[in-house]
Amino acid sequence: MRHLVCGFVLTAWLAGSQAHADSTRGARRIISLAPNVTELVFAAGAGEKLIGVVEHSDYPAAARQIPRVGDAFRVDLERVLMLQPDVILAWRPGTPEELITRLRELGLTVQSVETRRLADIPVALRTIGRIAAVTTSADASARQFASRIEALRSRYADRALLTVFLQVDDRPIYTINGQHILSEALTLCGGRNVFAELRAIAPVVGVEAVLKRDPQVILVTDSSGEQALQQWRRWAHLQAVRMDAASFVSADQLMRPTPRLAEGIEHLCQVLDRARVRYNR
Repeated sequence: MRHLVCGFVLTAWLAGSQAHADSTRGARRIISLAPNVTELVFAAGAGEKLIGVVEHSDYPAAARQIPRVGDAFRVDLERVLMLQPDVILAWRPGTPEELITRLRELGLTVQSVETRRLADIPVALRTIGRIAAVTTSADASARQFASRIEALRSRYADRALLTVFLQVDDRPIYTINGQHILSEALTLCGGRNVFAELRAIAPVVGVEAVLKRDPQVILVTDSSGEQALQQWRRWAHLQAVRMDAASFVSADQLMRPTPRLAEGIEHLCQVLDRARVRYNR
């Protein structure tokens, strides 16, 4: 029965695909496979073309009203086919390759956007702009983000270096390595990631490893909760604890590589500047 349903849906999609494909007007029916991609589509000016998104696509508010097709790892293929998308937007490095392959085997058009570095975000916006034929708004958004990042880079270029441990989750303790986009953000603000050399992009570390590196600043995302911050304050000999340089940073602004990341980085730089004041007393 399931095979019959899939066959019926695929036939319906093939019959309707020509009606939706129009290269002069761009993709008019878009499915996003990642919350940050959903946000990028809205930032590019194509939010009204989204017909399906995955769970946790919650920004902007309009994204919460769009039908769900699954989550970042499990997608309802029958639901996707029934929606008859012109294009499906995947996220590198987040969307599983096997999912992309399966969607393409079903005859669906899948295009990926990549956001590994800060410079990738304007590129992603312009890519979406071309796909959805909203190049004017996408280019404006891309230029605004790039301008904000360059202004921050210039402002904090000569700041004294601080060693930083950034905790993104507490059970277990997750941090980031030097290839993560947030490590680049730390560098922009004059911080040095104490776990930059680790191979995994989001490695698990132990308390002893943090104590050994003795960072000058400890940053904990607010999604980890107050308990996570209190855990580090128990270790009175840590530099960050002695200097009262252990604090929260916003996960909402920092954890998604979208234009909002500029706001998160600005806050991150301000937090490091406050720590510098403590060390310079």
